[in-house]
Amino acid sequence: METIVCSKVCKQYGTKQVLKEIDLTLEKGKIYGLIGRNGAGKTTLLSILSSQNPLSSGTVTWNGEAIWENQHALNHICFSRELSPNLIGNNGNNMKIKEYLNIASYYYPNWDKKMAQDLVEKFELNIKQKISKLSKGMLSMVTIIVALASKADFTFLDEPVAGLDIVIREYFYKRLLEEYMETGRTFVISTHIIEEASDLFEEVIVIKKGELLLKENTQELLSRAFRISGLSEVVDQMTNGYKKYHEEQIGRRKSVTIFLKGKEELPKEYDVTIQPLNLQSIFISLCGMEE
Repeated sequence: METIVCSKVCKQYGTKQVLKEIDLTLEKGKIYGLIGRNGAGKTTLLSILSSQNPLSSGTVTWNGEAIWENQHALNHICFSRELSPNLIGNNGNNMKIKEYLNIASYYYPNWDKKMAQDLVEKFELNIKQKISKLSKGMLSMVTIIVALASKADFTFLDEPVAGLDIVIREYFYKRLLEEYMETGRTFVISTHIIEEASDLFEEVIVIKKGELLLKENTQELLSRAFRISGLSEVVDQMTNGYKKYHEEQIGRRKSVTIFLKGKEELPKEYDVTIQPLNLQSIFISLCGMEE
């Protein structure tokens, strides 16, 4: 099976360690959600996985081949990151959408010109407009066009819906899912709009402070995450032996998040309120602000 594997990947800028010993395998034919707070290291990880940024230590391979300066491997990888003029060189202020897409067509060997043109029309973009004059949403549209039209086996998108209205966001999710079903491409989507995109994610990857917190099938994760609320002493009795997240207490009442282990069931003899969690609530419990 076609894979990208990173092993013990670290990234350091001076004395600041941005990524710490990341072990991660991405398999062909899955849609992954990459979530974490600002500064957690998501963009840095994607840039390393696509050889746009050198790692400090560790290895990244595509089908066993090191990706760094390996065009054969990179032909299968696209990282369409948040677009801004300073990301496309000194002449970025004068570059037009048409020119930017033309450059992308040479960079990606499987570029789908028809798809790119279709998306330009759907997004109602003026290809003669300069990148520097685009709104936040329009920049995201160009990012999406490059990602989908690249036809890369492994395609990474960093905040692809930033600045887009709900109509365009829904169209993007639909178009991405259609492309996935037709081609079996792998997509990794880094986003802060978690709940809206969660139905797309077969697996979720959570990064916290540069460390890989979890990588798990989304439905399995949802099936074992619960919020327990009630009198403090009863909640403590019921959750004894579990690692507790996002503890909140008001007077005599307490709420905590726990994760079941495997296929075990919650005990039923306690007088508490039990709520299953959505993906956004799980993320807040794992990565929320510490008291």
